[in-house]
Amino acid sequence: MNLSKPENEKFWYAIFTKPRAEKKVHQRMLDNNIEAFLPLVKTVRQWTDRKKTLHVPLISSYVFVNMLEKDLHITLPIQGTVNVLKYLGKPAKIKISEIENLKILSDSDEDYLIESNISIIKGDVVEVTKGPFMGLIATCEKSSGNHRVMVNIPSLGSCFIVNVPLSYLRIIENKSIA
Repeated sequence: MNLSKPENEKFWYAIFTKPRAEKKVHQRMLDNNIEAFLPLVKTVRQWTDRKKTLHVPLISSYVFVNMLEKDLHITLPIQGTVNVLKYLGKPAKIKISEIENLKILSDSDEDYLIESNISIIKGDVVEVTKGPFMGLIATCEKSSGNHRVMVNIPSLGSCFIVNVPLSYLRIIENKSIA
């Protein structure tokens, strides 16, 4: 018999930070023994005299923490933290699948070009079966001859578009059938 109560269960929550303070807040959370996750992506920035590769937050002004809801108050005194993302007045719980999708996106450095003729249409729900995005479940978008996978994170109101070869995709839910 499982006696665990929901208030004794850890969930992922989004912590809103001051602008450009995500990396420092993430490190401070780790320094305070808080399980934290900051999805970073590699980007190239161009200045007049040079190019530089940087790791920037995938979602600006958010750091994710995995903890009990009753302990969220310990994140607020951390310098750079603004508040906890809320939904209907309560801390918004982020689904594990959404965190996993963010981890897949942040672990990849590669850009993919499309080289396939698999019949996937806009709106199909797909799973990436190969490559660095393997395991990602997303909605497929079709734009000007390219297929893209749109990763939607409803609890944050965010989505990202990633190019993946069609041969790396498996249809989970086909919109032409539904």
